[in-house]
Amino acid sequence: MIDRPNYINELIKFKDKDLIKIITGIRRCGKSTLMNFFKEYLLQSGIDSSQIISINLEDLKYNFIQNYMDLYNYITENLLEDKKNYIFIDEIQIIPEFQKVADSLYLNKNIDLYITGSNAKLLSSELSTLLTGRYVEIKMLPLSFKEFISSKDTTDLETLYNEYISLGSFPYTTQLEEDEVSRYLGTLFNDVIIKDVMIRKGISDESMLKSVATFALDNIGNLLSSNNIANTMTSDGRSINVRTVERYLESFMESFFLYKASRYDVKGKQYLKTGEKYYVSDLGLRYFMLGRKLGDRGHILENIIYLELLRRGYDVYIGKVDEYEVDFVALNSEGRIYVQVCETLRDNENKILTRELNSLERIPDNYTKIILTLDKMPLSNENGIIVRNALDWLIDK
Repeated sequence: MIDRPNYINELIKFKDKDLIKIITGIRRCGKSTLMNFFKEYLLQSGIDSSQIISINLEDLKYNFIQNYMDLYNYITENLLEDKKNYIFIDEIQIIPEFQKVADSLYLNKNIDLYITGSNAKLLSSELSTLLTGRYVEIKMLPLSFKEFISSKDTTDLETLYNEYISLGSFPYTTQLEEDEVSRYLGTLFNDVIIKDVMIRKGISDESMLKSVATFALDNIGNLLSSNNIANTMTSDGRSINVRTVERYLESFMESFFLYKASRYDVKGKQYLKTGEKYYVSDLGLRYFMLGRKLGDRGHILENIIYLELLRRGYDVYIGKVDEYEVDFVALNSEGRIYVQVCETLRDNENKILTRELNSLERIPDNYTKIILTLDKMPLSNENGIIVRNALDWLIDK
């Protein structure tokens, strides 16, 4: 199993704190494995196995748990009264009104509760009714590039990067042969589309749903709107209305298949309501649906940088400076950074570098400004703007 130290450290930090720990993320991104790692940590720390109750609600072993009272009774019947109990529940959103169980278990001070889920809206809407201020969310993504290369024997970053963007970043793909990955990703894609979107949202038109997914995957890094998607698809002979597109996109985001980056006016210091970009949680899924798009390497790199900024704890927006665009404005409690992403800066007259610098130079503050590129180049500084190799940045080199 691939070590995921950042997530493990988050769980360790919140261990025994008076909060429910909720691990969220797309199917098969490693949530269950993370909980197994943490359970092993507990055992090594002196916690007895009798203090741990672990339930995977997708396992037929627990098919007798059909409602929230079944779940509550099973847990309470197996609690130790005189010791701390560590409760782990996988895919809790399967159980209707699960929040009642979480709320009741939270009241028991002998319980430290950890749950996972793969539906953002269901979790947030249900938990907010009873548990506001009582839980912390740990947002999990598939493997980062740094985690991915830790499972490989070669150290050639370019070779590994090409593998990363084509075979994807789901942990299990690292155990498969290349010809097996496509079949695995196909099954996973259908699980997300069918189980996490169609069934849960009551959508009947599978073909149209997949068409919208394909359109979004083909346009990662492009400014989009629901109206634009509907008009383009309709003109191509796939008639669909704006509200349906909005519903489908919301469903993809709820299942953590897609992420949306809204726009931010840097000078006006305000969030903009129009225009957004969508990024996919795993590029292997995009490769499976579209094949290798040779002209998209810049947008692919942009997708990877976006996800990495999320992993590093930033809220990420598309920046607007006058009539210019900054690829990412990344904000956290400590401040912000501005990021331009460009596959290559090389041309005969330095026009590309000048263009990328131009947007950043117009920003009237002193926060870090950085350009990330696939060019092999030493770390440099252009008028106070950092220029560095993206792969080195991804592995914290």
